[in-house]
Formats: sequence, C-alpha cells, structure tokens
Amino acid sequence: MRFGQYSTPEDDAAWTGAVRDDDTIVRLPEAGAAAGVDIPGATVDLLADWEWRRKAELAVEYAEETGTGLYDASEVDRHAPVSDPEKVVCVGLNYRDHAEEGGYDLPETPVLFSKFPTTVAGPDDAIGWDPDLTEKVDYEAELVVVIGEEARRVSEDEAMDHVAGYLVGNDVSARDLQHGDGQWVRGKSLDGFAPTGPELVTADEVDDPHDLAIYAEVNGERLQDSSTDQLIFGVDELVSFCSQAFTLKPGDLIFTGTPPGVGVYREPPVLLAEGDTVTIGVEGLGELTNDCEYR
Repeated sequence: MRFGQYSTPEDDAAWTGAVRDDDTIVRLPEAGAAAGVDIPGATVDLLADWEWRRKAELAVEYAEETGTGLYDASEVDRHAPVSDPEKVVCVGLNYRDHAEEGGYDLPETPVLFSKFPTTVAGPDDAIGWDPDLTEKVDYEAELVVVIGEEARRVSEDEAMDHVAGYLVGNDVSARDLQHGDGQWVRGKSLDGFAPTGPELVTADEVDDPHDLAIYAEVNGERLQDSSTDQLIFGVDELVSFCSQAFTLKPGDLIFTGTPPGVGVYREPPVLLAEGDTVTIGVEGLGELTNDCEYR
C-alpha cells in the first residue's frame, strides 16, 4: 500500500489517506469509521496502532465497495506522509561511490547525526531559507526508512520486521553552517530542510531496498545518479545499530545517506538558489519535487 497525508480546504488538519491505482485517495479515518474500524488521523498514530495494516486494508475495501471516503487526487492537498516523527535520524557517508568522490575511507560503523522534526516538509512544500543566514544550500537524494514497530536492541535478522516502509527524501544542507559550526545540527536542521514523499510505500511493495536506482535533478539536470546497492550499511544494519543506542518509535525516520554528485563536491560547485527546482527520485517510490525560495 501507499500512504500519504492530505487535506481539503474544509479540513482543520491533514488526514491519512491510501493511494489507489486509479489516482483516487481513500480517506482512511472516514472510510474506517463507516466500516466500524477506528483509524487515527495522523500517520504516526496509525503506525503505532495495533494491526494498522489490516485496519487500513479494511477501510480501503469498504471505500472501494461503497464509495465512502473516496477523493480524487486533484481535489486534495498533499502534505508530508509522516509529518511529526519523534526522531529524524540521518546517516553520513553511507555510499561507497560517495566516499570515493570525497576521498574518504569507508567507515567501520554507521556515522549518525540528526535533524529536528521541524525540518520535515512535504512533496509540494518549498525549500526556503534566509540568504543572510546561509549562502551554500545543497541537495542530497536519500532513501528514507519509516519505522513501523518499536525497536529496541533488535538484531539485524529481526530489524526488517520493524520497518513500515520507505519514502523519498532530500537531506537539504546549509554547507557553510554545517562546516563552519564544527558540528552539523544547525546546518542540517533549518525549518523545512527534510522534504519527504510523495507517499509512504509499505515494505511489502519493495522487493529489495538495497537495489533501487536513486537520483537528484536540479532544474532538470541530473546531478546524482546511483543505486542503493552502493550502501555501505543496509537498512537492517542501520535499524539494528540505532536500536542498540536508543528506542526507535513508530513514525521515526532514518535518512540512509546520499550517493555522489552533491553540489558542494562538483567542479564548479552547484548550490541552490531561489527559483531552482529540485527533484529526487527513488525507483519504485516515485519522485519528490520542491521549489526553492528565499524567506
């Protein structure tokens, strides 16, 4: 299944929806209520719910049979599929070809950092920043893991059971802040610097997350072009590694690293500016496109 969060002009808050092949959206709380199934409005709450997959499937089945809760995709606004994760965990230097690009030795263990939850943005949101604060904003195409079941000290063999699915992500980075501060928190955590989308694709629909094409385009020019088969540490290793140190909760996001071709390492550097359009794509997950603006 594919999940997103949507709203109409009449809504006070976004709601979780399931995307159907005919480009219609099932409003899961509405269809679920009509079917006698209680489904929370937010994706994070849905993922934390008992038997959330089956409940969502029942709501979709009811909507398809009765038409209840069905919306045309053109009639709704899209939001971040997971809008309020407790944690946004990121992995640095996790592609072999990216390490070669920067002249780095391969890490022996995953290099972790974090972004604040306020960085999370949706597929139609603009990437915005104050040009007086940062002049070196960069893109990073990433496969994002969404946790579906609490994970604490799980083994690599058990880790994939705790994955709900995957998103396309852009680990937007203010390079001058990132490199100038001596640590990465500020440069990685400006508001809206973690666009995700277009939908959460459940793990059962992804045959192998370690064999997916991944790319980034700026104004239509492809600047990153690789595959997740270049990951140094796979999804199972990352989930297990993180869970040894801290509890992963439903809805938590893990940005798994970026391949070569980021702007700061290009000759000459390619950095983002107002009016630019960035598209990130991951095979089987779709494309995430965001415009850039100064604020």
